[in-house]
Amino acid sequence: MRPALFSTISNRTNALSAQLKARVVVLAIFVGSMWASFFLSTALPFLHLQSHGIVPRTVSGLQGILFAPWLHANLRHILANSSGLLVLGWLCTWPRIANFWQATFGGLIGAGLCAWLLGAPYTVHIGASGLVFGYAGYLIARGIYTRDVLSVLVALFVAGAYGLSLLVGALPLTPGVSWQSHLGGAIGGMLAARASTRK
Repeated sequence: MRPALFSTISNRTNALSAQLKARVVVLAIFVGSMWASFFLSTALPFLHLQSHGIVPRTVSGLQGILFAPWLHANLRHILANSSGLLVLGWLCTWPRIANFWQATFGGLIGAGLCAWLLGAPYTVHIGASGLVFGYAGYLIARGIYTRDVLSVLVALFVAGAYGLSLLVGALPLTPGVSWQSHLGGAIGGMLAARASTRK
């Protein structure tokens, strides 16, 4: 019995270690790609990468729905978004990494479309903050829809830690901040949570 018990514990430990490593790799590559884009934009400013953001109600501006999260105005901008991406993104990887991609897709599309539809003319929307709001919306909505104890606890943590920022960020209160992408990201994340929990 004892060797069998040790073998079971060892197998579970190895499985958990493999899961942790997989999630670390996914987040490192995902957020790291944004930093790589930022350094490229800084080192080669003549590429004008930031011009590929979301330009509301223009055909060419539609490309920004996919590219905007990888474009940041300055170091402070990407640092602010990275913390939210890492914390909330990590929570989205549980219980399955697929949940992270569901939340990412919902936040990306929701933030992009809302900025494209509601943004002021001749503005360019860049940054991954819409994704951060998407992850927050996904985690809160998942707790509501599943009512699983752990999901509810995570939802309460996100609401408590980010609730005020989410509310303020999704309203047109701060000049120069894309509240449209924040609002759309949160909605997209919530819809993704609904779709992923529907049976």
